[in-house]
Amino acid sequence: MGCFGSKSAETKAEKGRALRRPVWASEYPMTKSELQQKREEFWDTAPHYGGDRVIWDALKAACESDLQTAQLIVNSAGVIVTVPDLSTCFDERGSKYELPRYVLSEPSNLISERDSKQQTRQQVELTARRM
Repeated sequence: MGCFGSKSAETKAEKGRALRRPVWASEYPMTKSELQQKREEFWDTAPHYGGDRVIWDALKAACESDLQTAQLIVNSAGVIVTVPDLSTCFDERGSKYELPRYVLSEPSNLISERDSKQQTRQQVELTARRM
């Protein structure tokens, strides 16, 4: 039993921390389809590194939702969010879940498929000129 008016660490953390999406740039510009492929690879393999499949599914749903819905999902799944961008979380049993930025938000240097094809064409032309 705690003192009157005391609160658990989880309750205190939840009150002061609204979820947010990280702002980041990838090492190389990528298209929406390349980003989607990286995300699918992560979610397909993540449960194999430990933790509960139900929590992984909840985190995936949270990452694919708007922030308000994401907050409801993590709260109802019992996920303890230690970083407001969801990059590090724990379940009630203490298992740690680390999420890469590319599943949390889009990079600032996301390019269109058309731009990607144009860059590839330019790279081929440069390579041909060097030969």
